[in-house]
Amino acid sequence: MTDKFHHKRSSGFTLVELMVTIAIMAVLATIAAPSFTGLIERWRAMQAFEGLQSTLYYARSEAIKRGGHVSLRKEPTGTNGCALGSGNSDWDCGWYVFSDINANGDIDSGDTRLQGFLTSNKIQVTRSESAASITFDRWGMPAASFGFIILPQGKAASDPSAIGLCMSRGGRVRKVPAVDVPCSD
Repeated sequence: MTDKFHHKRSSGFTLVELMVTIAIMAVLATIAAPSFTGLIERWRAMQAFEGLQSTLYYARSEAIKRGGHVSLRKEPTGTNGCALGSGNSDWDCGWYVFSDINANGDIDSGDTRLQGFLTSNKIQVTRSESAASITFDRWGMPAASFGFIILPQGKAASDPSAIGLCMSRGGRVRKVPAVDVPCSD
């Protein structure tokens, strides 16, 4: 005969075991979190670098395809909630490529926006020359060589996460240490 009050023992975690596990995970997360800051800053800077590099290549190819009249321009302050980028050399909010029919570097009626890139709001992108646009000729070449410094907001060019981008007059884009900007051909 079986006992009516015989209970089957259930397997699983008790509330105390679960609470201890959560407490240990919280302590480990608190210890590990600061070490991820530098990694995240380098990732954001690299993402902006790769976005700028691919946009420059795209602008060059569009200029060749269209016989010139293509420009790259910085996004205005306030784009996507970006409060940075007030000066001509501050490209912190991002950039866009457009067909520039009159080759004046400004998007006018009749010009077509072709592609854009918005940066993270925690990244600074500074052009070495104070200009809000870059115009490409029919061979996909800019008028002069130029450079950009890409770094986490509030950091210096000597920070390990800072990246420099140089584009030569011939159209070659290369990654350099941020302290090497402005670029020489």
